Amino acid sequence: MPNRRESRPGGHYVTSSTWKHTLLMVPAVGASLLPKLICPMCWPVYAGIVSSMGLGFLIGTAYLLPVTAVFLVVSTGALAFRARQRRGYAPFWTGSVAAIVLLVGKFRFDSVVATYAGIVLLVAVSIWNIWPRRVIQVIRPSDVGRRTN
Repeated sequence: MPNRRESRPGGHYVTSSTWKHTLLMVPAVGASLLPKLICPMCWPVYAGIVSSMGLGFLIGTAYLLPVTAVFLVVSTGALAFRARQRRGYAPFWTGSVAAIVLLVGKFRFDSVVATYAGIVLLVAVSIWNIWPRRVIQVIRPSDVGRRTN
């Protein structure tokens, strides 16, 4: 199905599948918000969420790094998908840096600041990637007086 573009005031357009690509970012951000499973008050919530999806084995600390990495790969992959039609590859590369900062900050250095910096950067890149481009219409002197439909 081709992308339908809806015209917006001010020359902006929104692609109907843009929001679908944005939803691919949600799992990575959600997984990165999980602490390293040391909060005793959070255990019942995590167990309920994960078990309700049939993924009870993922609650172990051994699986947290690979699951977070997979979600971050999916998120950065969504930034690369059709990048030439949107903002180019700059959001993808910036999102890749954000994912690396998040993974290293969370699992290597156990740094809350680096973890949240990676999260904020990934969310900002996602918003930057879906923000519609302004369409600039160039009027040449030879086009003045012509009717365009």
